[in-house]
Amino acid sequence: MSNFKLSTRSEMRMVGVHDELKKVVRRAIQLTSVDFAVIEGKRTRQRQAELFKQGATKTMNSRHLTGHAVDLAPMIDGQIPWADKSKFNAVAKAMFTAAAELNIKIRWGGDWNENGRSDDERFYDGPHFELTWRAYP
Repeated sequence: MSNFKLSTRSEMRMVGVHDELKKVVRRAIQLTSVDFAVIEGKRTRQRQAELFKQGATKTMNSRHLTGHAVDLAPMIDGQIPWADKSKFNAVAKAMFTAAAELNIKIRWGGDWNENGRSDDERFYDGPHFELTWRAYP
């Protein structure tokens, strides 16, 4: 059990996110070995278009648009260690453990290649977690 908890800002960023995904995030923060923050939850089409134009996303059909996805980032001394995939892996481990405990199916952008994505959709998106399409259409 960790001593971490979600900040008020992280909770605010989950407004509009599916309740099942919120449960996973809230449980994961209790289990994680690395503190993390919610950096983005539900998005507007305009926000998605901005990110698409910047190349930060590969789709305009994101699960963020429906509240079925969140982006989480590890926090080390108040900073996001973008280059340290091991920290993102630690967050993913907590998320998958929490999801299994709660019997909620999720996918992680850090292992798209293992989740049946087509070649044009394969890219590392370490912050991204979403409810599966099959379980949550």
